[in-house]
Amino acid sequence: MFGMHRNRIEKGRQEKKRLSFQRICQLSFAVLINGYAAGFRHGKIFTGSSKALCVPVLNCYSCPGALGACPIGSLQAAFGGRRPHVPFYVLGMLMLFGILLGRAVCGLLCPFGLVQDLLHKIPVPKIKVPKKADRFARYIKYGILLVMVIALPLFVAIKAGFAAPYFCKYLCPAGTLGGGIPLMLANEGLRAAAGLLFDWKVFVLAVILVASIVIHRPFCRYLCPLGAFYSLFQRFSFYQFHLNEEKCVDCKQCERSCPMAVEVTKNINSPECIRCGKCKSVCPVHAISSGFVCKGKKEEQEELRQQ
Repeated sequence: MFGMHRNRIEKGRQEKKRLSFQRICQLSFAVLINGYAAGFRHGKIFTGSSKALCVPVLNCYSCPGALGACPIGSLQAAFGGRRPHVPFYVLGMLMLFGILLGRAVCGLLCPFGLVQDLLHKIPVPKIKVPKKADRFARYIKYGILLVMVIALPLFVAIKAGFAAPYFCKYLCPAGTLGGGIPLMLANEGLRAAAGLLFDWKVFVLAVILVASIVIHRPFCRYLCPLGAFYSLFQRFSFYQFHLNEEKCVDCKQCERSCPMAVEVTKNINSPECIRCGKCKSVCPVHAISSGFVCKGKKEEQEELRQQ
């Protein structure tokens, strides 16, 4: 009895340690890429040379504190500009982060992911999305990536000569929260010019924020085109999770604790896993490990699992 109680205390300590590490990563990166404090004070956008560089997460170009450009906004600008072209720099940067980290970018670096995580801590009854509905809804983000970010800007620009950044303009909640609302609060002229489009964006943001209270990371699960892009590299990324099947007692604690509802014992490196580490911290037999794995090591581990 005493041993079980001690194990629970130890688990609680590990959980706090994991959360502390995750929060430090999220907060540090949010400050790093939004460090232009004068922008929030004066309601002006930073225009320095670093703005030409993309950050690996959703971070609105129009955010007063943003020191870099949003990769999704940059993709749309390239596809929908007066001279549509393939943005090799942006795609190369995203592929680099995808190959190195996979969706760990979502779990450890994304500021809007942090917002959703904190909102979900509000102590109210949570909603468990039915498996069929959840499985179907997760494909929506791939449709948004293909249609709103790539195809629509590209085709419209080819025909009309220029296309709007459809995802940023009509859907992105990170842009509204980090860019639209702060600029509106600081600039009376912008408030006077705001119309139905801004009202729509605020409505979308409000729905996602409220949903985040009862569903863990609904935007990441169902709508984020950047998460969809990184998920394509999840299986091949250098940063991997590993389940030791010999140690595993099939208690399912990892699956019950997963914020993305991943079936950990079936596919621990699922495209939906944001690699937050919660499954690892709650495992009672320490059957889950994580780390950077080179190609040769991956093949060696695969051989050992098949023996």
